[in-house]
Amino acid sequence: MQVLLCSVKSTQPVRSDFKLYLAKAILPRWHGKQGSHCRLKKLKWLPPQAHEVRLKILFTSLCHTDVYFWEAKGQTPLFPRIFGHEAGGIVESVGPGVTDFQPGDQVLPVFTGECGDCSHCKSEESNMCDLLRINTDRGVMLTDGKSRFSIKGKPVYHFVGTSTFSEYTVCHVGSVAKINPAAPLDKVCILSCGVSTGLGAALNVAKPKKGHSVAVFGLGAVGLAAAEGARLSGASRIIGVDLNPIRFNEAKRFGVTEFVNPKDHKKPVQEVIAEMTGGGVDRSIECTGNVQAMISAFECVHDGWGVAVLVGVPNKDDVFKTHPMNLLNERTLKGTFFGNYKPRTDLPGVVEKYMNKELEVEKFITHSVPFTEINKAFDYMLRGEGLRCIIRMGD
Repeated sequence: MQVLLCSVKSTQPVRSDFKLYLAKAILPRWHGKQGSHCRLKKLKWLPPQAHEVRLKILFTSLCHTDVYFWEAKGQTPLFPRIFGHEAGGIVESVGPGVTDFQPGDQVLPVFTGECGDCSHCKSEESNMCDLLRINTDRGVMLTDGKSRFSIKGKPVYHFVGTSTFSEYTVCHVGSVAKINPAAPLDKVCILSCGVSTGLGAALNVAKPKKGHSVAVFGLGAVGLAAAEGARLSGASRIIGVDLNPIRFNEAKRFGVTEFVNPKDHKKPVQEVIAEMTGGGVDRSIECTGNVQAMISAFECVHDGWGVAVLVGVPNKDDVFKTHPMNLLNERTLKGTFFGNYKPRTDLPGVVEKYMNKELEVEKFITHSVPFTEINKAFDYMLRGEGLRCIIRMGD
């Protein structure tokens, strides 16, 4: 992977009476090749329309989802496009009809939303908003079906309603969470995706009890956040499962007490875990998206009360297969999306966990680079180095 950067300075100040502005953003160049170069380009961006806010992004981070769609493997790509969805910033301006936000509010843009009016938003059991649920195929705003970015008169597409690899971006109000103005954005920005996804999978879905045993499959940022959630819940045994032994030492800082590398065993990993725990773990959380790991995560929980939670996103053609008796013997299988957090309602509370020192966010942050060196963030992720790299937009 190579990222090509061309630094271009912003030429217009931020003023509310301007209708058109210039700013910098990272754009992938699409020439029919997967993962083609990215460039730092100057683009035009329009003011927010009805039910939209324009944000000044101060800090953003790179997530595997950004890399997946940047590589465009097995996809019908939508380019040029501004990626990025894990970020923090401030409201620069608001569109007509927006009353919940005002300029200067500190916020986290979120890749999924909460309209507040649909059946999912009104249900206490769902965070799957009908209007603002993640849609990776949509590259325009809902209000008018148009993009707010352009270069030389041609549209530049949005990504999951956020597009945070840009100095400024425009989001639907339902995809923005207002947070404590005292919260450090260079830390809590990573709560807008991966960390909250794993944390919520444990706290909101698996719900381990004090003294429980928990197996976590996949020790990347999401899996370690799930382990952190299990630790906060009082789990006494947290078994980390991963093919990369390098991750084991790091995982201890997140409460993982034991490790299993499936490569070290001749029998299926679910059988190994069942033997370790006298019949199976109380809870398991799968964070890899590998369908075989999903099956193992389900089959390693104890019959009678065991609960397995699937977090990782599998290939669209994968098929989950298990014997029906595993369900009849009172094992429970659950799925989760964004840790079952409602973005606008619940995310401010996750930030407060950090502010109250209940949640350690700093240990997820292993690198930091200025926006002009975003290529390093891609390199770190593609080499499997570290967990989260903070990209400083103001440098």
